[in-house]
Amino acid sequence: MARLKGIRAILFDLDGTLIDSAPDLGAAADLMRVRRNLTPHGLEAYRAMAGAGARGMLGVAFGMTPDHPDFEAYRHEFLANYEAAMTVHTCAFAGVESLLSRLALADLPWGIVTNKAERFTLPLVGTMAVLQGASAVVGGDTTPHPKPHPAPLLEAARRLGLPPNACVYVGDDERDIVAGKAAGMPTVAACYGYLGSKSDTQAWCADYSIDEPEQLLNLLELA
Repeated sequence: MARLKGIRAILFDLDGTLIDSAPDLGAAADLMRVRRNLTPHGLEAYRAMAGAGARGMLGVAFGMTPDHPDFEAYRHEFLANYEAAMTVHTCAFAGVESLLSRLALADLPWGIVTNKAERFTLPLVGTMAVLQGASAVVGGDTTPHPKPHPAPLLEAARRLGLPPNACVYVGDDERDIVAGKAAGMPTVAACYGYLGSKSDTQAWCADYSIDEPEQLLNLLELA
């Protein structure tokens, strides 16, 4: 397999790429069901949609779409539940800690570009020890446009003081790959993420793909 050349920084999506936040997202939605005397669905019902945030969780919990008249009220309740318990069960995917440690040893800066709002992203990153080394953190509302628009990725590159083509973007959703390509960055599909097992990741046309986090080290010739 061809290797990544000339890369001076790595940018990662957050949920489904660096961390498994599905248990806390699902719990926030199931708490809403319990309050309404409904049986909780359990984690596995929510996992595949964890990357879709409130829209995905409410879709699973209540079959609700954004055009439902109660959607905004339900969304606010869900987000309040999630904000109150974001790190109860959330953890880094296996291999992420060693991957980030190896990048640090190689003096390769890394950052986070997520569609999760700063209201949640910044406290989450600040709380989880494994994420403390991030050199740039860009949330879904840091710039006027979330992914798949390239603006968040371009902002991360700017904060790192690097041209976009010196950064690689790693994500577990097609919009990550679309955003990376639009920003002029090489892209890596994280096929171990939430959507990887249920999507045709080859159709995303990422430059590379990995089935576990540490495979990125092979692409960077750091293994």
